[in-house]
Amino acid sequence: MNLLRAGWAVAGTLMVGGSLNAQGTKHPIGFEDMMKLHRVSAPQVSADGKWVAFAVATPDMEANRNASNVWIVSSAGGEAMQVTQSGHDSSPAWSPDGKTLAFLSSRDGNSQVYLLSMDGGEAKKLTTLLTGADLFQWAPDGKTIAFTSAVYLDCRDDACNSKRDEEKEKSKVKARIYDHLLFRHWDHWSEGKRSHLFVMPVDGSASGRDLTPTADYDIPPDERGETSDFAFSPDSKEICYTAVPDKVEAISTNGELFVVPVAGGEPKKITANPGFDGNPVYSPDGQSIAYHAQLTGGYEADRWRVMLYDRKSGKIENLSEGFDRSATNLSWSPDSKTIYFLAENETLQPVYAMGARAGATPKKVLDGFNSAYSFSADGKTLLVERTSLTTPGELFAAAGDGSGLKQLTHQNDAILAALEMNSPEKFWFEGAEGTKVEAMLLKPPQFAAGRKYPMLVLLHGGPQTMWSDAWGYRWNAEVFSAAGYVTLMINRRGSTGYGQKFTDEITNDWGGRAYGDVMKGIDAAIAKYPFIDKTKLAAAGGSYGGYLADWLATHTDRFKAIVSHAGVYDKVSMYATEELWFEEHDMQGTPWTAPENYKKWSPSTYAGELGKYKTPTLVVCGEKDYRVPYTQSLEFFNALQRQGVPSKIMIFPDEGHWVLKPQNAQIWYKTFLDWVGMYVK
Repeated sequence: MNLLRAGWAVAGTLMVGGSLNAQGTKHPIGFEDMMKLHRVSAPQVSADGKWVAFAVATPDMEANRNASNVWIVSSAGGEAMQVTQSGHDSSPAWSPDGKTLAFLSSRDGNSQVYLLSMDGGEAKKLTTLLTGADLFQWAPDGKTIAFTSAVYLDCRDDACNSKRDEEKEKSKVKARIYDHLLFRHWDHWSEGKRSHLFVMPVDGSASGRDLTPTADYDIPPDERGETSDFAFSPDSKEICYTAVPDKVEAISTNGELFVVPVAGGEPKKITANPGFDGNPVYSPDGQSIAYHAQLTGGYEADRWRVMLYDRKSGKIENLSEGFDRSATNLSWSPDSKTIYFLAENETLQPVYAMGARAGATPKKVLDGFNSAYSFSADGKTLLVERTSLTTPGELFAAAGDGSGLKQLTHQNDAILAALEMNSPEKFWFEGAEGTKVEAMLLKPPQFAAGRKYPMLVLLHGGPQTMWSDAWGYRWNAEVFSAAGYVTLMINRRGSTGYGQKFTDEITNDWGGRAYGDVMKGIDAAIAKYPFIDKTKLAAAGGSYGGYLADWLATHTDRFKAIVSHAGVYDKVSMYATEELWFEEHDMQGTPWTAPENYKKWSPSTYAGELGKYKTPTLVVCGEKDYRVPYTQSLEFFNALQRQGVPSKIMIFPDEGHWVLKPQNAQIWYKTFLDWVGMYVK
């Protein structure tokens, strides 16, 4: 690898952040500090285990976006090198021989796959479809790349797709007409396109060829799929992919696995499970396909099992039924005898390994919160991205058995050295019905013993997710604590990482045991930590956490302030959501087949109780939120205003379910902290 000829920038710790002030003192983390942090993602180790490629994104406040570039670092350690400069580059992937990096870039305005030789020189654009390239994978022989692109079903070439887009753009009529579900999803409307699977020779001797030209489904499934949902066979002659073939996608979680010859031919469906089958990975010996599956149809939070498909016989085995955690990010050992995966476990996400046989017991290879991992081709080098509540993600390397862990990247060392943050204190308490529940508590920086502090209770969404001991940017608990609060995060009923029964116990019980767990968790924290001022409590949450914030407003006057972001207020009108399977599963029916459930678990039902609303409430929503339509927040805010409750609404016309643009995030954090501080401090 000729680094001098490549002309790449070498950046050490002192070049990527600020430093301590002259006195060497630290200060509490603020929003501005958080936005200086470099966001590491998409790590991949080269086949020979010598090099690691990854992306680094840094918020650009003026441009109001994250600027992302590709970096590499030696797995033996040393300074990282930035190998692209456009600010629009992501998702690096090594060629099987390690001589070329492929990555996605929108530097020319349209996302395409680019190739960068490790011998130096400029990156060259590989894909040129006007519809762009979204996700991609290398073939094991290094001769072909598979990628996805959204195309019109009745178009058979690039010119047709381009013409159709131009006609839509020029037309003065912007009406949308649909005759089926799903017609919008998360933050975008259906434009009549489908994401198809293309293949293209790396030498550029032919253009992209659609392997699934007649498929009336998305590959991978829209919003639920990712790059790991399609994979090449070891001989590079076949691709296995995930798609949702059901006609009514809005009520289906039935992702099935298909195989299709790279040379062309009709795709063949190889699974028939009512739940979602995804993340296919071929064993190195070519005999099997491992994948993960949810066995319950219509339930997006069912446990992910490790499954094994025998390519010769077609037999399918469930390997991990006895393991009460959800397996994701599957991979194989070189000898095809071991399957690796990640699984959430009590605020952490370890790397696990299990024998490729039914009944094998998964064992931890590496504990902690690992957001991504990959192995070298010989299995001797394990690369992981690790994070915690006090540290943004950085890359680490270890031996294949998890031993000898060492940090490779130091993108944020200099910035973090100037910041004071406290690690979480984890504790268990007795929740509703005597069930053991775990919580995490953060003390504010510059904590003084003997002083009383107000407490901010954060309510996580999902509802089937968990508060992790992991860094985040949208709801950063350290930034909240730095404003002078004790921050409490409770993994109440419905949370993942504590077994499927614990997760399932929120089904048709949205305001029941989960609410009880939160209230008992607050009591337990106050009893355990004498520095909490029980007279100064605030609560805030987004999505289901926003629902729980709305529920608190109708069921208790214990809080001095509430923040509800994208909260569900009225369950019947929530049926305007796009993923109808979600409501129909969690409410155990539709609004007309189970009206009593929708009424019982709607905060709107209790709007007139307790005399009227009492708690000052900030309501936040995005107009492009189709998961929880922003009208839910309008209804809630109207009720607060009509009952004379101090309240404010903040609406983002250019955001969906989350606030993603840096300038929007800035006003979000400021408005949030100003509101809570006005009533709690």
